[in-house]
Amino acid sequence: MHDPLSPTARLPIDSDADLYRVRQRVRQAAADLGFRLVQQTKLVTAASELARNTLVHGGGGHMEMTVLGDGGRRGLRLSFVDAGPGIRDVERAMTDGYTTNGGLGLGLSGARRLVREFALDTGPGRGTTVTITDWAPGLPSPRTGAS
Repeated sequence: MHDPLSPTARLPIDSDADLYRVRQRVRQAAADLGFRLVQQTKLVTAASELARNTLVHGGGGHMEMTVLGDGGRRGLRLSFVDAGPGIRDVERAMTDGYTTNGGLGLGLSGARRLVREFALDTGPGRGTTVTITDWAPGLPSPRTGAS
């Protein structure tokens, strides 16, 4: 079970400066939780793509960041929330190369590949919430039989 270990932090996403702050907060939280450097980079990249989508396509919104526990594991759940127009064709939007503004078209599909858990809640006229979760590596098991 994914139990919150801390209150959820809420960061606005209303400007390019907010995108920078989101990346910094995610990187720091991931480092504090023991995510390895490659994992940190993947999580920050996914967060950056989703924050930019929140700003560009959703007209702004916010990110909710929650530290999670699940047994001995620690994780980070990030939700990107906007009240924009929503995504009309989710299947198409999740396809590599699909873009509505001339970008590379790797935002949603790329973010999904970079994390362990990905959820999308959207619909025409009701905004979009994308939630991603990733987990720091667990502690190694104690050695047995060694003296």
